[in-house]
Amino acid sequence: MIPPTVTVAIRQALQHAQGRAAKLERTQQLEIGEDLFIRIAAGGRKFLLFKLEGEPQQEQAQAIAEVLGLREPQFGWHQGATLRSLTVIETDP
Repeated sequence: MIPPTVTVAIRQALQHAQGRAAKLERTQQLEIGEDLFIRIAAGGRKFLLFKLEGEPQQEQAQAIAEVLGLREPQFGWHQGATLRSLTVIETDP
């Protein structure tokens, strides 16, 4: 039997993933929009935002940083083999 679908606010999903990243010390990944993904690093104080087609917007990353309670986020870019990801790191934890 397939479990029922549960709908949660994106804010709750992000904060839950951040808590798991901190508690389990493992990266958590979520699909947070159509073709928009986030990887929250172990510890929960930095993340990558990426799309399979195109690039994420810094405004999206800023909004997520606020939801995750990052006090002084620093933004940058990481070029992988196939994707360009927006990186966000809390500079003053």
